[in-house]
Amino acid sequence: MSGTGKVVCVTGASGYIASWLVKFLLQRGYTVKATVRDPSDPKKTEHLLALDGAKERLHLFKAELLDKGAFDSVVDGCEGVFHTASPFYLNVKDPQQPYLACLLKHVANGRRNKLAEMIDPAVKGTLNVLRSCAKVPSIKRVVITSSIVAVIFNGRPLGPDVIVDETWFSDPSFCEKSKLWYMLSKTLAEEAAWKYAKENGIDMVTVNPGLVIGPLLQPTINTSVEPILKLINGAETFPNTSYRLIDVRDVANTHILAYENSSACGRYLLVERVMHCSKIVQTLRELYPALRLPERCADEKLGVPVFQVSNDRAKSLGVNFTPMEVSIKDTVQSLKEKNFFSG
Repeated sequence: MSGTGKVVCVTGASGYIASWLVKFLLQRGYTVKATVRDPSDPKKTEHLLALDGAKERLHLFKAELLDKGAFDSVVDGCEGVFHTASPFYLNVKDPQQPYLACLLKHVANGRRNKLAEMIDPAVKGTLNVLRSCAKVPSIKRVVITSSIVAVIFNGRPLGPDVIVDETWFSDPSFCEKSKLWYMLSKTLAEEAAWKYAKENGIDMVTVNPGLVIGPLLQPTINTSVEPILKLINGAETFPNTSYRLIDVRDVANTHILAYENSSACGRYLLVERVMHCSKIVQTLRELYPALRLPERCADEKLGVPVFQVSNDRAKSLGVNFTPMEVSIKDTVQSLKEKNFFSG
């Protein structure tokens, strides 16, 4: 399907996934109305304005997730809306449980309302966008970027023989009891979105990716690529956990497929492979023998074990997964080109 003459909106357009989504939409001929938190910040906009077709068909708008009605004028006249805006902006330092680690650090420092600051943008921000969409009859479908963390955290055991699919839902009570605040925020946001969409007759699809890696378009490092950067940038040990990996280009492409395919519905899990960190290190060593990589696993309790993720629904949508070896290689190359490490 060609996007020529069609107008769509992308929220949080300066982000990692959204930047690739904007790039692919422009390539397909769409006119893109893109929201960013600060259009005057070159770190948020220069890489978008440099995209092919941006001069003619990319329009930037300032919008805050929690500002009531902030998206009304942006989505007006659109046929599709992609809500990718991330509700979490804390600086991340822990590669294993970055969101939780940062949150707990702030709570320990006595900074109140950190939980509300994360959950409110996730839940209320998503509903704010959907309320704007409900006012616009021309909108045919809304595609929301959710996460695998809204799928797997429900207390059910995970292991090599367990196959996770789209029928799994994370349990808010389990997340709260386990103090998995980021997981809670994404779970509550998706739950609220489905409820509102059903009650208001909105055609909605969610994309639930794992840990997203691959080349960066934006000039800043993002949370999901940081574990790879730590491994290649002098880490002494690697975390005792597994990662649910997917290429950013596959995630962006899936958003478009989910919008353009009239039969698309429900949720689409996106994980090319679940790999223990030791396997990622091994792959890096094979691809880049000269890199100084950690030799041993951190002496810690296993975080998330290896398990299987069904990709049947994604493949039925037309997703062709990028092999993880390619994704890892392209991630490292991109990080090097952007001078995040000198290896």
